Amino acid sequence: MIHKNKYLVCLTFISSFLSAQITLETVKLPKKIDETSGLEFFKGHFITHNDSGGKSKLYSFTSEGDFLKSHKIKGATNIDWEELTADNNYIYICDTGNNYGTRKDLKIYKIDKDFILKDSILISYENQKSFKRKRKNRYDAEAVASVDSVLLLFSKDRKKLSTQVYSIPKEAKSYILKPIAEFQVEALVTAADYDPISKTLALTSYTFEGDQYLYRFLNFNINDINNSKFDKYLIPVKPAQIEAIKIEDSSSFWITSEDEGDGVPRLFKTCIDF
Repeated sequence: MIHKNKYLVCLTFISSFLSAQITLETVKLPKKIDETSGLEFFKGHFITHNDSGGKSKLYSFTSEGDFLKSHKIKGATNIDWEELTADNNYIYICDTGNNYGTRKDLKIYKIDKDFILKDSILISYENQKSFKRKRKNRYDAEAVASVDSVLLLFSKDRKKLSTQVYSIPKEAKSYILKPIAEFQVEALVTAADYDPISKTLALTSYTFEGDQYLYRFLNFNINDINNSKFDKYLIPVKPAQIEAIKIEDSSSFWITSEDEGDGVPRLFKTCIDF
């Protein structure tokens, strides 16, 4: 059975661009995760995965960049894994990359904390009528966050440089995505995370010029998403392609970058200082 979102489309929101100082601590990561594209805390360390065409594995490593172990996800295929999120019971691997708008097999794998695949959530876009190859398409959601009882998906819109927000339940069913909000970020959104303790939502993005940004939503309330506001911060690192974020607290974040530039993937401890 296919389920449609129950929310209505919301308005586009305006942000404030802040010049607060961003401090970075840089750690080099193992080359076997050179396409790192998702990040989660797990049992005292990090887990990540590679994106399109990578092996169907999660990789664990320390905050010092030491590789620990690989975890094969039997029954899953990495067509274009782009995001990783979790709640108290499950880890969600998001095979939602859709760079050219051609895919009809988008899904989110739902695995338990022993890395055993339990089920899949299938998704498609209500407004997508054509699946012809198109570079500037809006049906590519590479950022996903677990927020209370739902998953929030954020699109990577190469035409409007905004992000459409979609909400789906976590039950393993088929869902047709309909936007519930749209944020004018002026960039390509690549990662998302939500911290229920501080009620902070965070996104990352990059521009065609290679600038990297962090967006912070304080006191985020999904039931009042129409009134959401965010602050935008330039992340002072180039070259990079940041595609994963994990919130430590409302001012501290862990982010990873693919091996752009120097051929080495990196982990950054990122802090906002006023």
